[in-house]
Amino acid sequence: MASARTYWNPFLETLPPEKLAALQLKKFQRALAYAYTHSPFYRQKLGRAGIQPEEIRSYEDILKIPTTTKSELQAAQTESDSIYGSLCCLPSEEIAVYHQTSGTTGHPIRQADSRRDWEWWAECWATLLWAQGFRPPDRMIIPFSYGVFVAFWAGHYACEKIGCEVIPAGGLSSEARIDKMRELKASAIMCTPTYALHLAEVAKTMSLDPVNDLHIEKIVCAGEPGALIPATKVRIESEWGASVFDHAGATEAGAWGFECIAQSGGLHVNEAFFLVELLDPETKQPVLPDEEGELVITPLDREAQPVIRFELRDRALWSKELCSCGRSYRLLDGGLRGRSDQLVKVRGVLFSPTTVESVVRQFDNLGNEYQVIVEREHELDKVTVQVELLSGGDSDRMHTELEQQLRIATGLRCHVELKPLGTLPRYEVKAKRFIDRREHDE
Repeated sequence: MASARTYWNPFLETLPPEKLAALQLKKFQRALAYAYTHSPFYRQKLGRAGIQPEEIRSYEDILKIPTTTKSELQAAQTESDSIYGSLCCLPSEEIAVYHQTSGTTGHPIRQADSRRDWEWWAECWATLLWAQGFRPPDRMIIPFSYGVFVAFWAGHYACEKIGCEVIPAGGLSSEARIDKMRELKASAIMCTPTYALHLAEVAKTMSLDPVNDLHIEKIVCAGEPGALIPATKVRIESEWGASVFDHAGATEAGAWGFECIAQSGGLHVNEAFFLVELLDPETKQPVLPDEEGELVITPLDREAQPVIRFELRDRALWSKELCSCGRSYRLLDGGLRGRSDQLVKVRGVLFSPTTVESVVRQFDNLGNEYQVIVEREHELDKVTVQVELLSGGDSDRMHTELEQQLRIATGLRCHVELKPLGTLPRYEVKAKRFIDRREHDE
């Protein structure tokens, strides 16, 4: 039997920065020329900007190309009788796979992928899984109901590429998934941070100790922020006795970021496959090395429905250091730092829901779920943080301590509501913990 392929490419992953930059520029030029030739959307967009692909000869020239927003893609879907509008570059008979975005920030984007695209997706995921230490002996359970949301589809096929055994646990209840982990001696889980915590909670209701009874060694998280928020990572790792690895991706862009086995506190950008920029959201110019910016990404090898300089709306900061793993791929310090479309002003203060998570996760006697509600009361903004209190906890003391820590972290007075365990909603994929009711008041 042939052995599984090794997904460590020292030629690419340890390229000196100047050679990596040259490779990215060459691939970007190719991707731009392809999009201009085959995508009606980009031919029109670049034409309006007065840009010809052959004019892009340097990184400085790339900045002349207008970025692409999600609202543009949503509008382009309606520009023809095709379900993909003016976005698709291939005839329908060459489209192999359909997915769509989750729709949490507007109408879902329909995503066409060719067979080559789907191999590319799996290749990106295989690279990140190998960097996280996944190998053929691993038996990976994927507790995800497979559907039109891309989520862990590519992760499944990447496991097959690497040689890991896959347990596809879609369509099962959380309890049945726990039983299947125990029965089949799964060694790894692929899920969202929220669901990793929820599964541990479910195991305990079944009188099982996740650490001693289930023996999970590695958990790869995706789909939402959390696995690189220190307090959340520590909580998941302590619940399972496992190493937790983060991953970042998007339906429109691909699997572009990963935490490696060195766990240096950041996300590698998969720079052989993607060009990632950190820009000032107002000027659209690169931020200084010590400044936080918004991510703009170009997948360099997409065929059916490419995007050029796509605004992810995620905020990040370049690390000043290279990772000890030996890769020359740059790191985003601390991973993703929240989304710009979830950064809201409350009483004149910029407020990020992920800040609340970093506080809540520090308290051992609080449950895994929380919810943040912003509303207007007597013409003033009010922030309410709802959290579940574990049985036996001192509610008065916890109420006071949590309000104090939230005020320090957010700069705002947050009203705390302690709820009985099991009161707040549970989520399998992307959690929806932030509710801004002011939008309905205006």
